[in-house]
Amino acid sequence: MMQHLTSLPVLLPMLAAIFMLMPPCGKNLRARRIVSVGMGALTTVASVILLLMTREHGTSVYAIGNWSAPFGIVLIADPLSALLVTLTSFLGLVCGLYSCAGDDERGSFFHPLLHFLVLGVNGAFLTGDAFNLFVFFEVLLIASYSLLMHGGDKRNTRAALQYVILNLVGSSVFLIALGILYGTLGTLNMADMAQKVTQLQGDDVYLAKIGGLLLLVVFALKGALLPLHLWLPNTYSTAMPVVAALFAIMTKVGVYSMMRVYTLIFGEEAGELSHMAQNWLWWLAIATIVMGAIGVLASQDLRKMVANLVVVSVGTLVALVAVQTVQSSAAAIYYLVHSTLVSAALFLLADLIARQRGKVADRITAGRPVSQPLLLGGAFLVAAVAVIGMPPLSGFVGKVWILRSTLDTPYGNWFWLVYLVASLAILVSVSKAGSTVFWHQTGKGDSEQERAHPAQVCAVMLLVLCTPLMVIFAGPLSEYALLAAQELHDFTGLLQDVLGGVH
Repeated sequence: MMQHLTSLPVLLPMLAAIFMLMPPCGKNLRARRIVSVGMGALTTVASVILLLMTREHGTSVYAIGNWSAPFGIVLIADPLSALLVTLTSFLGLVCGLYSCAGDDERGSFFHPLLHFLVLGVNGAFLTGDAFNLFVFFEVLLIASYSLLMHGGDKRNTRAALQYVILNLVGSSVFLIALGILYGTLGTLNMADMAQKVTQLQGDDVYLAKIGGLLLLVVFALKGALLPLHLWLPNTYSTAMPVVAALFAIMTKVGVYSMMRVYTLIFGEEAGELSHMAQNWLWWLAIATIVMGAIGVLASQDLRKMVANLVVVSVGTLVALVAVQTVQSSAAAIYYLVHSTLVSAALFLLADLIARQRGKVADRITAGRPVSQPLLLGGAFLVAAVAVIGMPPLSGFVGKVWILRSTLDTPYGNWFWLVYLVASLAILVSVSKAGSTVFWHQTGKGDSEQERAHPAQVCAVMLLVLCTPLMVIFAGPLSEYALLAAQELHDFTGLLQDVLGGVH
C-alpha cells in the first residue's frame, strides 16, 4: 500500500465522488454528507502521511501502469506538491463540513462535485506530465462550472458564464501551446522537457519560446494575473461563499504551474530560453497588486473585498516566482499556504455575518448587529490581522520573509513600494469593514436571528486557528518551505528522480 500512497490523494476523491452518485447515496443527502466528510478526512490523512514520507525519504515518483518516464504517466510527490495536496485536501474537508449546515441542499450533487474538484486540483499538483496537467485542469474546471451554478440566481449565472467562456478559451490556448512544445521537443514529460530544452538550436528555440509564452497566458488566466484577472472578483463574490472558499486554492494552481514551468523547464539551465518569462512576470505581478489593492479599497461588500484580496495575493506570489531564488520560492510557499487558509476563512465569515444582518447582508454599511458578536467578531479580528500582515500572526511572518527575499532583486525597489502601499490600503479597508460591520449598528438584534450551525462554527474555527498555529510552528514550517524550495530548484536531482530511475 505504501508504494501506492502517491496516487491516493487522486484516487480517494474520485472514488468518493463516484460512490456518492450511486445508490444508496444517490438520493440520500444524509448518506452523502457522511461519505463526503469521511472520505475528505481520509484523503487529508493520506495526504499528511504522504507529506511526512516525502520529508523523510525525499521525492517519490509513481509510474502509472509501471510505465517509466518519459514514456508513461508519472505522479511526482516532492515536498512542494505534497504540501499543496495536503492543503487542498484539508480545505476540501473543511468546506464539505461547512456545507452540511444546509448549503448542500440548494442544488444537486454538491458533495460529488466538491470531490471531483479536489481530484482535479490534487492531480494538477502531483502530475509530472504537461498534457496531464491540462487533463487535471479540465477536471477541476468542469467541477467548478457546476459548483458556480449551485443554488445560483441570474447574477450568479452571468458571472459563471463569463468564467466558463474565458476558461474555454484558455483551454484552447493550452492545447495549442502543448502542441507546439510537443512538436519541438518530442515529449511532454516535464523533466524530459527540461532536459530537451537545453539542446534546442535554430528555429526550434523560437518555437519553444512561443509555446512557453502561450503557457504563460494560460497560467495567467488560471491564476488571475492582470490583465486576465477581471473574471475573479465577480465570479468569487457571486458564488456561494462555501464555493468561493473552496476556490481559494484554484488560483494557486496557476501560480504553482508557473513555478514548475519557469523554474524547471525554462529556468536556470534552459540555455537561450533561461528565465524567458521573468521580466513579464515581474511587471504583471506588480500591476496585479496595484489593481487588487484598488479593488479592495473600492469594495462595498465583504465578499467582493475578499475576492480582491485574493487578487493581491496572486500578484505577490507571482512576483516571488519571478525572483527565481530558493529564498523567494520558500517565502512564496509559506505565503501561499497562509493566504489560501485566510482567504477561505474570510469567505466563510462573510457568509455567517450576512446571514445574521438581515437585508444589509455583508454590505459594508451600518446595519443590525449580528447575533453572535463575540464569535464572529473575534474570528474576523484574527483573520483581519493575518490578512493585513500585522504581528503576531502568520501574515506578518510571510510579509517579512517576502520583503527580505526581494530586497536585492532588480525590481526590488518597485516591489517594496507597491507592496507596502498595497498593505496600507488593505489595512485601511479591512479595518473600516470590521469597524462598520461590528460597531456601526442601527436598531437592535432580533432574538429570532439565524445563529451559526455547529458545523459552520467548527469549519470556520479550523481555518482561523491555522494562522496562529503557523506562527507557533513557524520553525518547522520554514524549514519545510526551504526544503521544498531547494527541491524545486534542484534541476539535476529532479531529472535523476524522474528519468534516472523510478522508485
